[in-house]
Amino acid sequence: MRIATWNVNSIRSRIDRVVSWIDRNDVDVLAIQETKCREDQFPGLELASLGYEFAHVGVNQWNGVAIISRVGLEDVERSFSVDQPQFEDLLEPRAIGATCGGVRMWSLYVPNGRTLDHEHYAYKLEWLARLRESGEQWLAKDPAAQIALTGDWNIAPQDEDVWDMAVFEGKTHVSPAERAAFSAIVDTGYADVVRPHTPGPGVYTYWDYTQLSFPKKKGMRIDFVLGSPALAERVQGAWIDREERKGKGASDHAPVVVDLAD
Repeated sequence: MRIATWNVNSIRSRIDRVVSWIDRNDVDVLAIQETKCREDQFPGLELASLGYEFAHVGVNQWNGVAIISRVGLEDVERSFSVDQPQFEDLLEPRAIGATCGGVRMWSLYVPNGRTLDHEHYAYKLEWLARLRESGEQWLAKDPAAQIALTGDWNIAPQDEDVWDMAVFEGKTHVSPAERAAFSAIVDTGYADVVRPHTPGPGVYTYWDYTQLSFPKKKGMRIDFVLGSPALAERVQGAWIDREERKGKGASDHAPVVVDLAD
């Protein structure tokens, strides 16, 4: 079984690339972030022509997440628990879960944080705390559960995950609090199942569109698949499709792929 995650940065703009990529790479389940469309605008007919079902949550031209699958799509949840009244005005369509071929897939688009003194940064940390609590509960309920927490985490957990730490000094994505929030989820039992197969430094999943970041190799590793213990045991290989970042109309993120044993 092959699962993947990809921040496509507008599904309507890149549906042809998505359809071509999943067909070419024989992908069974794809978690998508930044769909940037309402649910009624999601281009599902193109995916259905290849035998994929989909579940999507989105409200406007920002955020939005989806899961597409050709191995079943059951028990869809369009959020995990983020019951925090102080952030009610900031809550956005950033999480969707579904069971696909026995794997509980989550497509996650973690808040950016913007700046260290911005309310969105506090929202980001609280969002991650709620994800950790939910993930811990899922494993406590069923230690043998096959769970994949996939998506754009907007965190570079290690120094080698950015092209130059000096550039990011005092900024989001690399702050101690964000890294601690990421580590807390790992500590509950979820392993980064991609890094062992794609060691760094210089291995990235995102390159900004500006200042020739991609050809200059000025990137970040911020897209991850964190697997529960039972899922991690099934991982046979993983890779980042850097080639898909090339060419006209590419997303600024590359797909991240994980192969699971049957």
